[in-house]
Amino acid sequence: MKLSKIHIFLSVIISLLLSSCMIEKKYSRANLNIPEQYRETVTVTADTIQLPWRTFFKDTILVNLIEKALQKNNEIAVAVMNMQQLDLMYKQSKLGLYPSVDLNVGANRNWLSKSSLNGSLTEQFLGTSYMDDYAASLRLSWEADIWGKAKIHREASLANYFAQKENLSALKTRLIVQVAQAYYNLIALDEQLKVAKRNIVLGDSTLAMIRIQYKSGQVNSLAVEQTEAQKKTAELLVPLALQNIAIQENALNILCGEYPSSIARVGIIDNVMPSAIFPLGVPAMLLSRRPDVKSAEYAVVSANAKRNIANIAMYPSISFTPSVGVNSFKLDTWFNLPGSIVKNIGVNLTQPIFMKKSLKTAYDIAVIDQEKAVSAFKQSLLTAVGEVSDALARAKYADERMGLVKQKKASLTKATNDVFMLYKSGMATYLEVITTQNNSLQNELEAIEIKKEKFNAITDLYRTLGGGEK
Repeated sequence: MKLSKIHIFLSVIISLLLSSCMIEKKYSRANLNIPEQYRETVTVTADTIQLPWRTFFKDTILVNLIEKALQKNNEIAVAVMNMQQLDLMYKQSKLGLYPSVDLNVGANRNWLSKSSLNGSLTEQFLGTSYMDDYAASLRLSWEADIWGKAKIHREASLANYFAQKENLSALKTRLIVQVAQAYYNLIALDEQLKVAKRNIVLGDSTLAMIRIQYKSGQVNSLAVEQTEAQKKTAELLVPLALQNIAIQENALNILCGEYPSSIARVGIIDNVMPSAIFPLGVPAMLLSRRPDVKSAEYAVVSANAKRNIANIAMYPSISFTPSVGVNSFKLDTWFNLPGSIVKNIGVNLTQPIFMKKSLKTAYDIAVIDQEKAVSAFKQSLLTAVGEVSDALARAKYADERMGLVKQKKASLTKATNDVFMLYKSGMATYLEVITTQNNSLQNELEAIEIKKEKFNAITDLYRTLGGGEK
């Protein structure tokens, strides 16, 4: 009879273990329908390895600023501490299969009612009005992991850890690009300041020439006033550039984890432009390169594990609670062995029956959370492919615009030289001189702006292709 009961119990356990394989839903990547190429394509000139930022950025001052930002930026520090927390949670989840052991030692003295049966017996046999109870026990609790809950908890914790690791990589890459773009913006502002000062000098010489002609009666006062107004246009650029330089320096220092101060930099705008060499490959490779895309997929893995955990919560659990200890009503016989030994063993089977639908609701919510994570993963890849295409388009058409600006500059340079000669010989008006100077000024400023856009496009492309924070 006892043997048949044991067989029944073992049969139940085996059937539960077999059914656990059907309860857990393994993660599988959703169909993403990834395109075979980007909208804008360029010749692939590098392999599929991510390009380290120290190789990508050539300027030594910029490299030092990036290193400082990676070491001192407070957002990076917070992200690193988040990873440490998740690492501790993962280590904790690995202990899910281990039993818990509690040691309990206690002494109690109860004064019983003399009118009660226990009180009268205590008075009669012990000769006291109280009863002592001394106990020490070692209790073990262990839940049979028949559904693989510990394994699934480990999967969720590990997915969360790797998701945060990828978030940290994405944050570092974004910080690297922000520092680089801020540094290049500073140099572009320096160039704008130089252009403004050059045009002020040119305006001074033009104004001096117009005033000489005004004194000799060759032009009227309107020519002098308009020439002075043109000079003021260049002069207005100086305080604006200085203001923007101070603001940009402050922002860059904050990115580097320091208080606002001046920042050293190179003097020529073209010296810091990185080479546009990228391991483009195909959009599907973003899954292995982009840390934000990988983080989104780890979020799906974690959500899938949480769904399995919510599902398992509706199934029965089996726990074992053996304990051993010593118990006595006298202190001097507390540890008299084996007379004081007390033993206990408990086996519990718990099956939720009526929980006001809370477990089913929790499972339905976990399913929706998983579907949301899948949608977010798809959107992250969609956004990543779009960002690469955008950056490629900006870089491509910035080059075309830069070529046109250079041609325009050559024409304006010749026009500026010609207009002065024509003006001196009386074949051009002062308005033509002012117009030519203004066009030249605007073209120089536009050239600087296009170079800045090209740099931002290249660094954005570096980020959108996955970067490389090492």
